[in-house]
Amino acid sequence: MLVELPVMEQRYQAVLAVVQDGWTVTEVAERLGVSRQSVHAWIARYEVGGLAALADRSHRPASCPHQIAPELEARICELRREHPGWGPRRLEHELARRGCEPPPSRSSIYRCLKRHQLIELRRRRKRREEFRRWQRERPMQLWQMDVMAGVLLDDGTDLKLVTGIDDHSRFCIACGLVHRAVSRAVCGVLLASLERYGGPDEILTDNGKVFTGRYGPRPAEVLFDRICREQGIAHRLTGVRSPTTTGKIERFHQSLRREFLDGRIFASFEQAQAELDGWVRGYNTERPHQALEMATPAERFRLAPLAKDPACLPVDAAEDHAGQWVLRRVASNGVVSVDNQLFSVSNAFKGELVDVFVDATTIQVWSKNHLIKTVARQRSGPVRKVRADALHVKHQPDTMRKASGGA
Repeated sequence: MLVELPVMEQRYQAVLAVVQDGWTVTEVAERLGVSRQSVHAWIARYEVGGLAALADRSHRPASCPHQIAPELEARICELRREHPGWGPRRLEHELARRGCEPPPSRSSIYRCLKRHQLIELRRRRKRREEFRRWQRERPMQLWQMDVMAGVLLDDGTDLKLVTGIDDHSRFCIACGLVHRAVSRAVCGVLLASLERYGGPDEILTDNGKVFTGRYGPRPAEVLFDRICREQGIAHRLTGVRSPTTTGKIERFHQSLRREFLDGRIFASFEQAQAELDGWVRGYNTERPHQALEMATPAERFRLAPLAKDPACLPVDAAEDHAGQWVLRRVASNGVVSVDNQLFSVSNAFKGELVDVFVDATTIQVWSKNHLIKTVARQRSGPVRKVRADALHVKHQPDTMRKASGGA
């Protein structure tokens, strides 16, 4: 009758066959169907620890060079508990900002959160192939504005909030509380934003009564339309029952509710507005935005005008010295296409969104407020005349202003 011996006993008999019976290691290995190195290892383990040393051991490696240090893992968990809304991408960014060099990869942070059960595992929806992000190429081309409710006071009052963001930079240009979302109150918030930042080219809103009188029983021009007309602003309306057209402002409302309004009740109108203004300042200047490649909205929304002094420009560019900002994504091979001109910026920036400043003679590529490439602009024909309304370029990076001022 054949009896199957436990693995530990088979190893013990193999060791005894070599040590006591005089068998060679090769003979024992051939008999058991294992390698000679395994038999040598069993003998060495038996000599050090006896019979107990022949038990199965963990196959875990003794060291892992790319494993997160325990101190860093504890730091990741601490940040996640302090800020439950921060995902792996935000945690990676914050660790880099706080001096962690090099920061752990996003996948490492995800596995760390998963080990400590600090992240909810759920199946992500696959992005549709036809999905394309829609955004304007420079700041102040388009504002999105809307009205939301949900700001509660101790006496039960539900305040309304008039909000607005710049389409290109996601910079919050308006966030004002009103007791009632009537036309005069909403337009008061709009006028305050126009006075502070200037007028955009266009404003996009839904079809609410405070924004348009097109769908009333008697179509008429409301106060909001009148202000836009007098300021030379094109007022755009979404399609009927098409809330995704103003998706950026709706996404801003989601962040506002989750990060600021969740479970909060304010003592007074003044307190609510003061705390709201503080949150907006942090949103604009400190909070990185994933849609902007972890840049802050303030880094993309710049109010400094371009220098238009012809003395600072080449003679042949006197008639066409105005520049324009455009947004481009670097291809997988590090190439950028601007004005039918292809050039390489480096594979290190592949897949990133970059700001490109185009003027009469040069093309400058900026990544997160750093100039990474300057190339000569190629022209295939006579200089094209720029329309008068395109000569007023309203924004540029601070570093660009310094460069143009010191040319």
